[in-house]
Amino acid sequence: MNLDIERVLISQHQIARRVKELADQIVKDHSPPAMGIDAEITIVPILTGALVFCSDLIRQIPLHMQIGMLTVSSYPGTSIRTQGSQVISKQFGDLTGRHVLVLDDILDSGGTIRAVVPVLKEAGAASVKTCVLLRKDLPTARQTQADYVGFDIPDEFVVGYGLDFNNYYRNVPDIVTLKSHVITKSP
Repeated sequence: MNLDIERVLISQHQIARRVKELADQIVKDHSPPAMGIDAEITIVPILTGALVFCSDLIRQIPLHMQIGMLTVSSYPGTSIRTQGSQVISKQFGDLTGRHVLVLDDILDSGGTIRAVVPVLKEAGAASVKTCVLLRKDLPTARQTQADYVGFDIPDEFVVGYGLDFNNYYRNVPDIVTLKSHVITKSP
């Protein structure tokens, strides 16, 4: 697996520091008096890519929270460009009056956020904020509202820390690029 890596774009140590900074800002924005005396939050990671990010982030947030889940498909199989976002499954319980924080791994086309936020609002969420680990340097990404952004990155295909290529490389602890022959070879 390591032989497939071209270069490390963001190290696991940089990720850990930034996740802590994001958590501190989220806590500040969701604690009393900002959210009232009974500050609670519902975290909704976009599966499967945001799973690792969610796991690390929630351990840094000392607030009452519930966790829901949404599965969205944007990069099926060996696609390295988004194929459009489709909500595949929803498991988030009753969101009526709850403050929701959507976690996503990467913001590029903005399609996932545009598909998910209305679903959560229609489910009765009092507020919906978005947090993305990575935002690509693309007009579509810059034009899509994200309340919290971990890192801005160049328009490159990346894997690791939950992000995949054909459902592999999610367990790489850094954000990395792959060698071109890995991406272009047939599955």
